[in-house]
Amino acid sequence: MSTAITAAVARAKGEPFTIQKARLRGPQDDEVLVRVVATGLCHTDLIVRDQFYPVPLPAVLGHEGAGVVEEVGPNVKNLKPGDHVVLTYGACGYCQPCVGGHGAYCSHFFGLNFGGGDLEGRTAIEDEEGRPLHDHFFAQSSFASHALARENNAIKVPQDAPLELLGPLGCGIQTGAGAVINSLKVTPGSRFASFGAGAVGLSAVMAARVAGASTIIAVDIVPSRLELAKELGATHTVNSREVDMVEAIRDITGGGVDFALESTGHPQVLAGAIEALGTLGAIGVVGAPPLGTKGEFDINGLLLNGRTIRGIVEGDSVPQRFIPQLVELYQQGRFPFDKLVKFYPVEQINEAAEDSTRGVTLKPILRFTHA
Repeated sequence: MSTAITAAVARAKGEPFTIQKARLRGPQDDEVLVRVVATGLCHTDLIVRDQFYPVPLPAVLGHEGAGVVEEVGPNVKNLKPGDHVVLTYGACGYCQPCVGGHGAYCSHFFGLNFGGGDLEGRTAIEDEEGRPLHDHFFAQSSFASHALARENNAIKVPQDAPLELLGPLGCGIQTGAGAVINSLKVTPGSRFASFGAGAVGLSAVMAARVAGASTIIAVDIVPSRLELAKELGATHTVNSREVDMVEAIRDITGGGVDFALESTGHPQVLAGAIEALGTLGAIGVVGAPPLGTKGEFDINGLLLNGRTIRGIVEGDSVPQRFIPQLVELYQQGRFPFDKLVKFYPVEQINEAAEDSTRGVTLKPILRFTHA
């Protein structure tokens, strides 16, 4: 049986999303059908719409969904209709990185998340004329009133948590917070800098505060973002449009930071961020520029100072464990990521995208209305 859905479709490179009716097939194997309550709009959705990554179009994007399970496939073991879930990235669950607890580096990651269908190239959504729409985006395609996910990327969350708020925990918020806690392992009393104060960078700021860093520096060019960073735990802010950010960070820290995160995707920012590291400092890179973008750094500065540079996908998190932990931290008032979001009806997706691109809104969340 198929389900009639409403979806926001990216039809061609750089064009606005269009809202249209479609049909979604029922769940098979270990899949779950989720009625989407709300879904975050992420930078990755926009760079795919604009074809920085070669996902085939037309497609139903969306990868920060949250909703209610309506139906489960025959091989689903631990989810049932009525469960509240956050949808996260897809991973096969059986390759070497997956069995080692590093599903974000799944051997099939690109195919499962950016392939435009399942690993065999099959799609689950058809438009009103019966033509296939590319889907399975991040194993969910949640820019739709209903989405199919697999049991391993539909994360059960408490019924008393605000479901419409939780979708961004599946990607953007998880990425920033996980980079700090899981990947860099920021330590109590350490010095940390976030290069970029968007949703990912500010999630890192909040996580650094949870981790006990004593100096937390937010770097950006937008004054309002820097003010919000102070609310969320930054002890210092640096406007890199007004001052030399490397010199400013060295002055604040007396030599450089122990840990840093680069979330802007700009190579020149990454180069400066590496220079702002202290001895034995480590930087995580999560900003996603167009494929093929190159960066530069001083090799001797890296070598003689014992610095570390590492790429990070999805905060290197095990979502089944990490997303419920973030929900609990939010409910305790220790991770107030609600201060990053603004809600839009899904019909205003293009306004939300424009606001995100202009920096007016840090984390748009699209709401779906169900009869």
